[in-house]
Amino acid sequence: MSAGSSNAHSELRIGAVANGGPSDERHEVSFAVPQDPMTRPVAVIGAGTLGRRIALMFATRGGEVRIYDPSANARRDATEYVGSELPEVVQTVPSGTPGRVVTTDELASALPGAWLVIEAVPEKFELKLSVFAALKEAADPDAILTTNSSSYPSSSFASTLSAPERLLNAHFFMPPAQRAVELMTSGTTDSRVFELLRAVLPEYGLHPFVARRESMGFIFNRVWAAMKREVLQVVADGVAAPEDVDALWRMNTGLPTGIFEGMDQVGLDVVLDIEENYARAYPHLSEAPRQLLRTYVDAGHLGVKTGRGFYPYE
Repeated sequence: MSAGSSNAHSELRIGAVANGGPSDERHEVSFAVPQDPMTRPVAVIGAGTLGRRIALMFATRGGEVRIYDPSANARRDATEYVGSELPEVVQTVPSGTPGRVVTTDELASALPGAWLVIEAVPEKFELKLSVFAALKEAADPDAILTTNSSSYPSSSFASTLSAPERLLNAHFFMPPAQRAVELMTSGTTDSRVFELLRAVLPEYGLHPFVARRESMGFIFNRVWAAMKREVLQVVADGVAAPEDVDALWRMNTGLPTGIFEGMDQVGLDVVLDIEENYARAYPHLSEAPRQLLRTYVDAGHLGVKTGRGFYPYE
């Protein structure tokens, strides 16, 4: 489920778990908020750029983090990334202790006992929908289910669950450098879920912020998407080159990273997926920013992860 994984493969694997197994009556009971989160595993669905970074943060308190991804390469890269970063990051977390990260290609083996499940697959609606259909059968009945999606509200997936009050958006940025987490209701999320996450996430060095109502793009990304769209339009119109826009941005804001550099770090395929989703919701948006992104994505220039995006990288 990393950006380089086959979506068809991912959907097939998950669909088999969601639709092929026997029903389990334990998932029909009323949702009870987990009482012992610090002693139970966390499960991350997807070992891509964000999935492995999320797993890294939850591995800083001595517990177990499980990462599911059908791609062997993604699982290997995630293990290597956490292994290299954890010794330094754990020192920045209160009472930090290195935990254990395990990876699996079987969703059912990642979920037992997990108090928190974080979906972090690519921004493909049908793929995400199939994940939550699978979680209904395989996750513990008191597990909190979250989507890391930056553009799909969790209410889009509520119909797949028998207890939608345990579902919400938990949008991570780029930890460990950026540790804010935006929490947003599905419309039916139990208020106790927010209370628990607000109390527990800081234990992992994460800083939760709650969007008070459903908002496409949450808080920060709603503003960030507008800025990305406008700078892409500036370049598409031939007004300036990416490096000029970024130089002005750095000079006038004092920030170390330009907007085009930021898009390269996220991955231009991810940026395009998000923009396509915004365009479906808001048909009046200009096509030019997406056309510009497609020229890079179609050429395989996805940013830092491929060695070239708006800028070249070693």
